[in-house]
Amino acid sequence: MVRRPDGKLTHEVDGEKGPQDACGIFGVWAPGEEVAKLTFYGLYALQHRGQESAGIAVSDGDRILVYKDMGLVAQVFTENDLAVLTGKIAIGHTRYSTTGSSNWANAQPTLRSSEGSTLALAHNGNLTNTGDLAERLFKSSGDAQNHLHATTDTEIMTALISLEKGGSVEANALSILPTLQGAFSLIFMDENTLYAARDRHGIRPLVIGKLETGWVVASESAALDIVGASFIREVEPGEFIAIDEDGLRSHHWTTPEPRGCIFEYVYLARPDTTIAGQSVHPVRVAIGERLAAEHPVEADLVIPVPESGTPAAIGYAKYSKIPYGAGLVKNSYVGRTFIQPSQTIRQLGIRLKLNPLREVVAGKKIVVVDDSIVRGNTQRAIVRMLREAGAAEIHVRISSPPVKWPCYFGIDFATRAELIAAGLDIEEIRRSIGADSLGYVSLEGLIEATNIAESKLCTACFTGKYPMPIPEESGNVKLLLEEA
Repeated sequence: MVRRPDGKLTHEVDGEKGPQDACGIFGVWAPGEEVAKLTFYGLYALQHRGQESAGIAVSDGDRILVYKDMGLVAQVFTENDLAVLTGKIAIGHTRYSTTGSSNWANAQPTLRSSEGSTLALAHNGNLTNTGDLAERLFKSSGDAQNHLHATTDTEIMTALISLEKGGSVEANALSILPTLQGAFSLIFMDENTLYAARDRHGIRPLVIGKLETGWVVASESAALDIVGASFIREVEPGEFIAIDEDGLRSHHWTTPEPRGCIFEYVYLARPDTTIAGQSVHPVRVAIGERLAAEHPVEADLVIPVPESGTPAAIGYAKYSKIPYGAGLVKNSYVGRTFIQPSQTIRQLGIRLKLNPLREVVAGKKIVVVDDSIVRGNTQRAIVRMLREAGAAEIHVRISSPPVKWPCYFGIDFATRAELIAAGLDIEEIRRSIGADSLGYVSLEGLIEATNIAESKLCTACFTGKYPMPIPEESGNVKLLLEEA
């Protein structure tokens, strides 16, 4: 994020910016294991959830060390870095900013001294009452300027827990958790105990795994697989857990009201992850089947926008009996870069990431399957590329309903004014992107594919019906915090 001249934080956009993943978090309690390396590989498995910064905190029982930097997980950590991070407990974080600017100071885990101990914390999600919490922090602290150094909700939570007068980290956390509003999956630790907590709606995922010699907590079950941990269960909405030498203990700090994010099934989670008992890949294939049933078309070939559109394209082809093929080639090595493209390269736009296979699409009626349309720039460029490659007809199919509302819970969608579906109907969007036809899966079809009751899902980005009140300044830190 960058600070605009008016002082507000926003994202600068060059062309299209799709839905950006929430952060990835990972924690391990395993005496005798190389916990930093386990955390590194766990974060590597969660890289898709955040690509701006990465960090690991490790405790040896006496002190906590934190190493973090800007960049991808494999760019931040070397073998020598991990060798220094020895201990029995570790937590890690890979970040995409939703509040707070993208810089080193806002990388996680955050670290604070508490009464008689030290607190390190990593957060996935987004709070909606950050301003109120900041005011509470300023009022309760005699020297707020020395207690707050960043503009993130994570930093505020860490400071509130460390400054609470309850005594232990556990007691302080249980006192602070009920004051937090919004979406949060937390992993934190002191010198001897690993903790985790989830908001009462369970909007962002969090799972527990068992190692032969310890425990793992992670954003997704795929991260457990990577480190050889067996899946035990999800951290339940409204649950607090603590793991130490006496094992795992748990209790609910509030009454659970499950409302898991439906967009995890559409795009955010890895296809090899399981959420709420549902394996993500077959759910996405089922969404594609429903998309084909709802929006059939005569065509010669179904192609995905790789990789996010691939499972749904498989489902669309399966149901429609139209052959599936690869019509777009993705450059897998285009990720975050600190080298700004020249104007000539910038004009090529999406060709940096995707390029059509002319011999595959030329002369054919093509169904192009993608996961979502945000501003429409990506789909507009893809349609243009496919026409230039000789496609006879281009029919765009989207495996989610129109995104009409921003997310305040950890996905960085565009603002409502920038969302193309907030201002145009489907026919107008079709004309805008230049497709011969356009079809979105219905909300009913999407929910049916997840096998989860609508009452247990957050569908706010499609419906505008949020599971909790959204303050006008939701997700933004008030000016008094920005000045700290």
